[in-house]
Amino acid sequence: MVRSSYCWMAFLTFALCCSAAVADDYAIVVSKSTNADADWHKVVTALQNKYADSHVVSVIEYADNVTEALPELKKRFPRYTCVVARPEDAGRKFVAQVHQLTRKLDDDPYTDTLWGILTGYDAAAALRIAKHNDPLTVRKVGSGTELAMEMIEEGVWYCELNKNKMVRKEKGGQAKEEQGPDDTTKALVDSINDYKADLFVTSGHATERDWQIGFRYRNGSFRCEEGKLYGLDTARKKHPVDSSNPKVYMPIGNCLMGHIDSRDAMALAWMNSAGVNQMLGYTVPTWFGYGGWGCLDYFIEQPGRYTFTQAFFANHHALVHRLATEFTQADGTVATRGEGRGLAFDRDVVAFYGDPAWQAKMAEGKTAWKQSLKVEGNRYTLTIEPQRGAETFKPINVNGSQRGWRPIVEFLPQRVKHVKVISGDELKPVITDDFVLIPNPRECEPNKKYEVVFEAEVIDD
Repeated sequence: MVRSSYCWMAFLTFALCCSAAVADDYAIVVSKSTNADADWHKVVTALQNKYADSHVVSVIEYADNVTEALPELKKRFPRYTCVVARPEDAGRKFVAQVHQLTRKLDDDPYTDTLWGILTGYDAAAALRIAKHNDPLTVRKVGSGTELAMEMIEEGVWYCELNKNKMVRKEKGGQAKEEQGPDDTTKALVDSINDYKADLFVTSGHATERDWQIGFRYRNGSFRCEEGKLYGLDTARKKHPVDSSNPKVYMPIGNCLMGHIDSRDAMALAWMNSAGVNQMLGYTVPTWFGYGGWGCLDYFIEQPGRYTFTQAFFANHHALVHRLATEFTQADGTVATRGEGRGLAFDRDVVAFYGDPAWQAKMAEGKTAWKQSLKVEGNRYTLTIEPQRGAETFKPINVNGSQRGWRPIVEFLPQRVKHVKVISGDELKPVITDDFVLIPNPRECEPNKKYEVVFEAEVIDD
């Protein structure tokens, strides 16, 4: 379901159609055995109750394999899909299956529904996340790696590369470098427990059992035990993490932080004792980085534009777009050479945990460009207005791997079909049933408005 001037199958025009008979807003996918468990059934029921007044909710059960949900998902074509799973079922293979499943609802290569895997150390931990409904505005940020501080309201980051380096930004002030402690373990724990960061970001060496805070120098670590997270400093002193304020967690460069290989997994501890409602995480050792680091480009560096869920999938759409347009051969196979190999590696290995419809956004801030969508009848106008002059489309922060140059992504308010581009074809837009993607223009004409105008029919509910 793609219309593009250079789309993945190189069609010049494409009549977009949809096979969905019902447009359910929110689907809960769960195994029969999980739903039959009294405690886990409460998680499903909580989600149903939470969205009963605002969404059309459906429950899709499967017997043995999550891929069995495909026929019903195709039929219902939900905007959101929450996959409820016990921790013993939510391993690396499961995450890959959910990725692959949710790209098969139609015939384009992109993810077709905003999904999240809702799990927990136990059913009670998952139920806490399922019941939480109040949206989160991210105002305070804590981090163990460098961030674009000019894009956040307030926060602190401790350098993983240079000992004693830290940068703090007070609300209403400018970011300032300060002298940090030799061992940042307690400071990072305090940023969660006492400072009550709304967003926590990490990178560096990690496993399913720990996060090693220092990348180039000796430092402490975060570890877990029986679903509880704690810091262990270089003097072997424990600093328990006990935080109840709802937050999102971005281990954008950590190996294995998203891999739930047992109930002792770090991901479960983050969601159990650190107040994490949503998180992403690699289920494998990471080396390329596009699927993780790029989420900063959408979530932090375009403050207030995307929910955390949307930022994750905008970055995934960007990844798939590069694979489809630069590395897909005429027979449909992916040429895994050079960066294509890295993109293919990242495509199915970054997990997204939590209720995907829960709203967590950065506090509003000035973005590199204004982005607006006007809908008048069946006509859609997406307008991009530069705000950083010639630097508008260039990377804001390059810490990490595969940073910057992300395409512009706009999520549509309703699913559409039968797309016809009226103007803006020179920007090479990709228009699917639920989003528009414009490749990063790279060079910017500061006084120009970049516009794509298209006509489309709304897919009836």
